[in-house]
Amino acid sequence: MLRVNIHKKLDKFELVADFSSDSGITALFGRSGAGKTTLINVVAGLVRPDRGTIEVNGEWLFDSTRNIDVPVARRRVGYVFQEGRLFPHLTVRGNLEYGYELVCPGERYVRFAQVVDLLSLGHLLERRPARLSGGEKQRVAIGRALLASPRVLLMDEPLASLDGPRKEEILQYIERLHLEIKVPIVYVTHSVEEIVRLAETVVLMAGGSVIMAGKAGEVMGRPELRIPTGVFEGGTLIDAKVAAHDMDYDLTIVDFAGERLIVSGVIARIGADIRVRIRARDVALALSRPTDVSVLNVLAGHVVDVAYELDSTAYVRVDVAGAMLLARITRFSVERLSLEPGREVFALIKAVTLDGHSAGFDG
Repeated sequence: MLRVNIHKKLDKFELVADFSSDSGITALFGRSGAGKTTLINVVAGLVRPDRGTIEVNGEWLFDSTRNIDVPVARRRVGYVFQEGRLFPHLTVRGNLEYGYELVCPGERYVRFAQVVDLLSLGHLLERRPARLSGGEKQRVAIGRALLASPRVLLMDEPLASLDGPRKEEILQYIERLHLEIKVPIVYVTHSVEEIVRLAETVVLMAGGSVIMAGKAGEVMGRPELRIPTGVFEGGTLIDAKVAAHDMDYDLTIVDFAGERLIVSGVIARIGADIRVRIRARDVALALSRPTDVSVLNVLAGHVVDVAYELDSTAYVRVDVAGAMLLARITRFSVERLSLEPGREVFALIKAVTLDGHSAGFDG
């Protein structure tokens, strides 16, 4: 559990944050300059708030009214930066042991061998940072932070300096450490893809303030998200389970809340948890169930609300078995179909993308 309620004035910049998260990975999302890095620096103790409180798993790190301000060295906060920041004169083993020695033996809950195995570092232990790739350096940096047995792990855009293949590599390791070590993670990013892949809770920031916070599926399905972020393409996140495979057509059936989706073949076992993303532009709406169409997924629901853009576009939220499906259509279509709250419709889903939680469930 992470609770933050702080205020900090920095010259002309003002940081105001009030949110809580009880899930494993909390993403801080927003444009550059929104205050994301400043916020995690406050949690780490590198920046002192003017007032407020910070609580991690029932322990107070900061409380201005009770004069509590735990020093950085005693906060047991792991920090992974955009670049590894490894000690160049130490081997990988030395860098990892540095993190391990930072915490008293009685407070350690992470074992050296466990981290080496989790991050596949065994063959790198005697190398120095100069002989590591960008992805390897980040894995070592993550390992060093974990071996300090942190109360919370802060990650400041850890994939920013990596290319596509290395990003995918590190994403898989982050998913694994969340599942196996279960340390709370605060993950700073302005990448929608990384949020979809990892986050359970999303904290949206703009202009130094938290303007929205909640479960990833709820926050990322809000059409107005594009205004503060400038980069968002609306869509829906659905946590589902693999129900069956059709090997003849390389298709997979996934279940959610009594409904089913058919997606392109997934290498995942039956019963595995999986997250799917449905982009708003890939959803069309009809007033009656269509027949003789190529679209595989047609789901019944009802209109929740309609949000209009400045152009000819509208976002329609449709409740499908409790999941808020977002459809991006024209204003003309909204008027032609008389779409308004409560109207029963059928959602035609043209494409489903697999994200997060599908990794690692092979065989």
